[in-house]
Amino acid sequence: MPVRSWLFVPGDSEAKLAKVLRFEADVVIVDLEDAVAPAAKPAARVLAGQWFAAQRQQGAAQVRWVRINPLDTPFWRDDLAAVMPGMPHGIMVPKASGPEQLRLLAAELYELEQRRGVPTGSTRVMPLVSETARAAITIPAYGDPATALARLAGLTWGAEDLSAAIGAVRKRDAQGRWTDLFRMIRAQVLLAAHACGVAPVDTLYADFRDLDGLKLVARESYEDGFAGMLAIHPDQVRVINEAFTPRPEELARARAIVAAFADQPDVGAVQLDGTMLDQPHLAQARRLLERSR
Repeated sequence: MPVRSWLFVPGDSEAKLAKVLRFEADVVIVDLEDAVAPAAKPAARVLAGQWFAAQRQQGAAQVRWVRINPLDTPFWRDDLAAVMPGMPHGIMVPKASGPEQLRLLAAELYELEQRRGVPTGSTRVMPLVSETARAAITIPAYGDPATALARLAGLTWGAEDLSAAIGAVRKRDAQGRWTDLFRMIRAQVLLAAHACGVAPVDTLYADFRDLDGLKLVARESYEDGFAGMLAIHPDQVRVINEAFTPRPEELARARAIVAAFADQPDVGAVQLDGTMLDQPHLAQARRLLERSR
């Protein structure tokens, strides 16, 4: 499935839930965590549960996820109990402390799936892996086969909570680039996700009015190897989808590379337009064509 744009919508806003599917995000994430004040969480669960149930009954094609509250709070089990009857496609886990913590969630999901008649293992999981210092140092563990989680659909990260946790007063330098710490976190998320064969999803672009800036950042993210990006405003969806969609000239080049190797199946390297190409170029071309489908 396409996983280019992941659009958050507050779980306590009936108006926003009613129109969120119009914006053509690849994935909608109903947020029961940061977007909902503590006093509003019970009502938000009820509203979110009704929304998921309604979309299920209507057979909506949109991919629907929910961001529950952190697993070290008393809220997350109530979140799951409210939304699981509506069969969300996935659970985003904020402030995840590492792969081992996710096993607790996996066990809970197994029980809920059994009780609700949901196919076992069909509810996927994606943790936010960088929101505390302890969580951030566990990122490489997600790529370790020994700690692999079958439900894992992707890895993503955030900068706001981590900067608050460590007392950082800046996240980007004067040129607008991530500072060393956040650049390291981002690279680890990218590598760990690819190591375990799941989607690396880049963090959000906070200035939702700056669509030109988002266009540049999203395209760089695509070129770096991310599969998609978080969005906090509907206007960001179109920009992200375009940035993460292979361009016609990229696809044409990839097809030409595949054809060149097909014409000479017994060689390890070929020439194309004055350039020597070998097996990594072929693998990259095939991956791009698969991604475009």
